[in-house]
Amino acid sequence: MPELAPVTMATGLSCMMELLGQMRATHGDDRLRHMPFARILFAVIFVGLVSVPLLLKPAEQAKQDAASRQLIIITPHLAQLREEFATGFSKWHEKNFGEPIHVRYVTPGGTSEIIKQLTAQYSAAWNAGKIDHESFETAPGTIPIDLMFGGGSYDHGRLMRACRVDRIKPDGSKETLALPMSISAGFPQEQMDEWFGPNAIGAQPLYEKDQHWMGTALSSFGIVYNREVYERLGLEPPTSFDDLTKPELMGWIAMADPRQSGSITTTLDYILSHDGWDKGWRLLRELSANARYFSSSSSKPPIDVSTGEAAAGLAIDFYGRGQAQSVLAPGQDPATGRVGYVDPAGSVYIDPDPVSILRGGPEPELARRFIQYVMSIEGQSVWNFEPKLYQDAPIVDDAGTELGPERYALRRLPVRRIMYEKYFQHFMDKVNPYLIAGDDKPAGWRSSIGPMMGAFGIDNDTEVKRAWKALNRARSDTTFPPDVLAEMERLFYAMPMHMMPDGTELLFTPENYKAIRNSWRDPDHPRWAIKSQIRYVEFFRRSYRKVIALQHDRELNPAGTIQ
Repeated sequence: MPELAPVTMATGLSCMMELLGQMRATHGDDRLRHMPFARILFAVIFVGLVSVPLLLKPAEQAKQDAASRQLIIITPHLAQLREEFATGFSKWHEKNFGEPIHVRYVTPGGTSEIIKQLTAQYSAAWNAGKIDHESFETAPGTIPIDLMFGGGSYDHGRLMRACRVDRIKPDGSKETLALPMSISAGFPQEQMDEWFGPNAIGAQPLYEKDQHWMGTALSSFGIVYNREVYERLGLEPPTSFDDLTKPELMGWIAMADPRQSGSITTTLDYILSHDGWDKGWRLLRELSANARYFSSSSSKPPIDVSTGEAAAGLAIDFYGRGQAQSVLAPGQDPATGRVGYVDPAGSVYIDPDPVSILRGGPEPELARRFIQYVMSIEGQSVWNFEPKLYQDAPIVDDAGTELGPERYALRRLPVRRIMYEKYFQHFMDKVNPYLIAGDDKPAGWRSSIGPMMGAFGIDNDTEVKRAWKALNRARSDTTFPPDVLAEMERLFYAMPMHMMPDGTELLFTPENYKAIRNSWRDPDHPRWAIKSQIRYVEFFRRSYRKVIALQHDRELNPAGTIQ
C-alpha cells in the first residue's frame, strides 16, 4: 500500500468529525440518536468516498505538490509514464540538489496537436516582440512550458521548422523564416558520447547533431494480433506487413488515421521506404481496404485487437506488448496468450522517443536536469524494469541506488547501450533494438501518406472496400476474362494526375513528388492542398466504381476500357 500523506489523512478525518458536529448542532443529540441509521451511514459513506482518493495519495506525490519549484512538460505520454517520471525526477533532484520538484504536465493530445499549440504560442510571442527578431533570444518565462517529452524524432524535428514567422529586412522587404521552438541542450560532447556512443540505430540518429532533440527511449513498430480470431478465420498468425493484406482479413484490421497519428505515419513511412514506391503504395492501399476503421489514436487498435473487435493492427511495440501482457492469466506463458505482438522480420524500424528543451521556457536549468535524470542509469531503468513494488529483491546499480519504476511496468526500450550490456537480465522484454533495427533510410515521402491514404482509403472507405471485394472475386474466378481482370488491377492501384497551380499536370510518381509537395505548400496558393485533396478523392472514387462495374459486366468496351 502506498505511504499515506499524514496531513491529507488528518484533513479527511477532520471532515468526518466536522460533519458529525454539524449534525449535532442542527438536530441535537437526542434527535441524532433517533435519526434513521441509514441517513447517518449515508452521510459518513459520502464523506469517506470523497476523502479516500486524498487519503491514499502517496507521500511522494504530496511532497511534489508542496515543492516550491515546478517543471512544466508538454507530452503525448500516457498517465502511468507521466507519473513514474514525475516521481522519479523529484526524488532524484532532491537527492542530488536538495529540493523536490513539482512536475506539471500539459497534455493537449497527440504530437500533431502539441505542435499546433506550441506554434500558436511562439507565433504570438514573435508578433508581440517578445522574441528578438535577429538573434531569436527569448527571456525565460516567455513560453509557459519547459520541455516537450515524447513523440517521434520526426515530430521533434518539426519543432525546429514548423513555426513560420515574418521578419522585416533592412531594405523594408518581408522575409518568411522558420523560428526554432527548441534550443540546444548544450551538453559537452564527452557527455553525449557516454550516454549514446555512436549516434545511430539502423539508419536513424539517436540525437539531433546540435542537441535540439535527444532520444530517451526507443520504439519499434510492428503488428499486434489476436490468436483466437486468427484461429477462427483459419489463418496463421502474421509475420509480415503483407500478411495483413489477405482478402480473408477484410474488415478485421484496426488502423489509426495517419493524418492524426504521428506514430502510425512513421510506421507507414517505413513500409513505403522499405518496399519502394510501387509495392509500398499497393500494400497501403490493400491495408486501407482491409481496415475495420481508422482511429484518431494509435492506442485504440491494440485494445480492440485484445477484445476481439479486430484480428490485427499496426502498433508501437510498447502498446502491443503491454496489451499482450494485460490479458495474460497469472503464470501464463506469453506465447500462448490471447494477444501476440511481432516485429516483422527484415522490416523493423526503430525510432528514438526524444525530449526537447523549449525556447524561452520558465526553468531552463530544471529542463537540463530532467534530461540528466532521464539519461542516468536510474532514469533509464524506469523504461523496462519490473516495478519496485513487485521486485522479489531490490535491483540496484553500483552505487546501491534502487532501480526500476515505482508502480507501473512501462514496457519501453531504453536508449542507452549500457543498459543492454550490463542490465539486460533485468529487462521485462528481452529485446535488443540495436540488433534488429533495419537500415532503410526514409525516402522522403512521409508527407504524401496522409493526403494519399486519406483520399484512396479513409475518405473513400465504402468504395475501396466494394472495389477490393470485386477485385478479389474476379481473381478467384478461373473463368474471369484475363483482359478485364488486368484492367481492374490497373484501376484499383492507379495513382492520380496532379494539377499544378499553373494548370500543368504531373503524374503522382516519385520523380514528380517533390514538385507536387511544394505545390501543396505554395504560399501564393494557400488552398491548393485542399483543392488537390478533393480532386484525388474524386479520382479514386471514379476508379473504384469502374472496378466494381467491370466485375459485374465482365467485359470491356471496344476501346479496351470501361465507359
